[in-house]
Amino acid sequence: MNSSLYINLLKKVLIDYHRMELGEYKPVYFTHPSLKSKVFIAFDNYLRSRNLAVCKVVKFKKEERINGVDWPAYADSMVGMKRIDNIEFCFREVIKNNVPGDFIETGVWRGGSVIFMKALLKDAGINNRVVWVADSFEGLPKPNDEKYEADKGDIHYIFKELAIPLETVKYNFSKYDLLDDNVKFLKGWFKDTLPVAPINKLAILRLDGDMYESTMDGLVNLYSKLSVGGFIIIDDWGVVEACKKAVIDFRTKHNITEEIVTIDQAGVYWRKEKQI
Repeated sequence: MNSSLYINLLKKVLIDYHRMELGEYKPVYFTHPSLKSKVFIAFDNYLRSRNLAVCKVVKFKKEERINGVDWPAYADSMVGMKRIDNIEFCFREVIKNNVPGDFIETGVWRGGSVIFMKALLKDAGINNRVVWVADSFEGLPKPNDEKYEADKGDIHYIFKELAIPLETVKYNFSKYDLLDDNVKFLKGWFKDTLPVAPINKLAILRLDGDMYESTMDGLVNLYSKLSVGGFIIIDDWGVVEACKKAVIDFRTKHNITEEIVTIDQAGVYWRKEKQI
């Protein structure tokens, strides 16, 4: 298969974009027994029982999948087309400019973004870079609001949909024929795994930890390992204020002035120009 056709097809499959012509998709329901989730599910079931499934609640919206603002039930990634395009852009720039280092994502959900990183490497015939897959594989931690005030009231930890087991993520790599010795898993809370991770250099650092603590853990332990010329991607900048605050606090402390570039309403990135 033509290389560009393979990569473009894989993007669509990873975010379940290839089924958009069906007109509808099954959203991910929150299983936490909150009033909001119960009302949403009841309303959705009511509409479906009366053949009213064209309602906005269940209608596939092309722009939502492009921007990664919905939670698709069957996709291996919820980042959307713009953010998965950004991963490819960063990859092409890193390879073109011979930026040394491995690739990592902290917070992988079903693994779609790191699967795509590995696919790009394999498609390019590159076998001397590791893709690091960092996650608790148990969802997000409860907020430590005594230490991180910005996380006070955070409820990410209640969503079972975010707790994807390690075995499932490995299986997802395998089903694309992309699981090999150059895919390495860091299982556990970031505060425990990232300080001791055996990573020397990184070329792409993608943070998708949602919370202040999880974002700061990634920045503190990994940004110094990012090569000059490499890229850092922040997945939740535009949608989680605590994540944005962590990035701003870290940049301010270390006098990081590189331009922050917007990807979509959620994600941003910048190219590292100097060591801190």
